[in-house]
Amino acid sequence: MRFQLALLFAVWLAALDLSAHPMPYSVMLLEIKGNGIAAGLQMPLKELQLVFPDEDIDRAHATLLQRKGAWLDHYLLQHLSVADTAGQPWAITIKGKTIREDEQDLTGKYHELIFDLWLQAPAGASPRQFRMRYDAIMHQVVTHKMLIRIRQDWEGGMISEGGESSEVGMLGVNTADNTIPPVIVNLDEGSAWKGFRAMVSLGMEHIAEGTDHLLFLLVLLLPAPLIAERKRWTVFGGTRYSVIRLVKIATAFTVGHSVSLLFGALNWLVLPQKPVEIAIAMTILVTAIHAIRPLFYGREVFIAAGFGLIHGLAFATVLSDLDLDAGKMALSILGFNIGIELMQLFAILCVVPWLIVLSKNNMYRWLRISGAAVAIVASLAWAAERITEQPNGVSSAIQAAADQSKWLLLGLVCFSIITAFTGKK
Repeated sequence: MRFQLALLFAVWLAALDLSAHPMPYSVMLLEIKGNGIAAGLQMPLKELQLVFPDEDIDRAHATLLQRKGAWLDHYLLQHLSVADTAGQPWAITIKGKTIREDEQDLTGKYHELIFDLWLQAPAGASPRQFRMRYDAIMHQVVTHKMLIRIRQDWEGGMISEGGESSEVGMLGVNTADNTIPPVIVNLDEGSAWKGFRAMVSLGMEHIAEGTDHLLFLLVLLLPAPLIAERKRWTVFGGTRYSVIRLVKIATAFTVGHSVSLLFGALNWLVLPQKPVEIAIAMTILVTAIHAIRPLFYGREVFIAAGFGLIHGLAFATVLSDLDLDAGKMALSILGFNIGIELMQLFAILCVVPWLIVLSKNNMYRWLRISGAAVAIVASLAWAAERITEQPNGVSSAIQAAADQSKWLLLGLVCFSIITAFTGKK
């Protein structure tokens, strides 16, 4: 008897699995601001379908907003409410809505309705503590849920990129009493210090992962210990000469990208990202050629500052996308720039001493030319990738090599030590 019951149960589960078509949950992504929250609500149309029994809204998604836009606004406001801990209601404003196609591993491609919302906290209330009620879709589909995630919380030290978010709650039907309990969100106390530290970390991360920026700086420093004569790099200029030139070039690059970072972050200078990224690849190409044969000897400081302006515009996009108020933006620019400088300084301290050691003998010529050749190949691969917007094998190989930077550095150290004793002076 038990065996028969187990068999019937297994058959029932198999039938259920075959007939059911699980759909993704709704998701609300929150960005905590000074006096409210910017929210993006994602609702899958397949789940919203039961609210529209007379038409297939997924199939007719292209015209849904034109035909039902006002009704959808009304529907959402009837099924969503937010209040502070004292019960005072927040104002909810619908800033816009779109429909896009997304994809999940289990369900494949699907369409979702996205509401762009502003949740305004009452005067004196903190946007970090609130109670949310929501029963859209769930009043028709009891298995549906809505996930609440934090996408950005500057004062909490959370600055996300690439879609990262942190879940803080979930709304769903309690099958025991058929109710949908509200979610209470109570975030840790935020501070300007947490936001500042997060920006320092973000700046360090961007340089650590920015292979093109680091390659440009290192290739620019590659011939710095040498003296140029008759358009050729010749002999080691001495330790004092090398250190002074290295410091001047690195400082000029820092000043250049700091200026454009400030202007770009404040939207005083805004350029399309694609041309900027292509220009960065070209700065690497020009600098690599200079490392082989002097193009602007004695003017490296000015070139570093000018090219630094281009690199800073790429960094600025990160800050301008945060949409912060003036005070937080000022701290963010400072913290982000400090993070960039700390990581650049770390890279310089790891590499430059060994370049000085190597530049004292003839073996350095082969390292300089080889390094410049790799940079030329990388710059052309990156330029092609950014122009066509298609990855290529060369750029992938360069990135894979960069991921092994600690072993490359170890190889440089060993090579420097060996040539210090065996290389021809």
